[in-house]
Amino acid sequence: MPQVTYIEHNGTEHRIELEAGKSVMQGAIDNGIPGIDADCGGECACATCHVYVDEAWLAKCGTAGEQEASMLSFAATAEPNSRLSCQITMAPELDGLVVRMPEAQH
Repeated sequence: MPQVTYIEHNGTEHRIELEAGKSVMQGAIDNGIPGIDADCGGECACATCHVYVDEAWLAKCGTAGEQEASMLSFAATAEPNSRLSCQITMAPELDGLVVRMPEAQH
């Protein structure tokens, strides 16, 4: 099963196996990983699952769609490598994905 590593703002790492087809956000919620709030439940409507995709994985994760880009515009700490983790679907080619959480989601 593919693995993803979540890195909290303080540097704490959490590596989990995540079934292909599930969102990176859902993996965090299901495994109690702090730093991803997911207030809207993964509907791309709140930006509280904001993550920074490690540079090595940006191309494989694809680009943000129009709705996601709009939501990211509300994230105070958005960077060029920002994505909403609800919009990243785990797949075998993402095995080893690394995402970092911002200091806060609001």
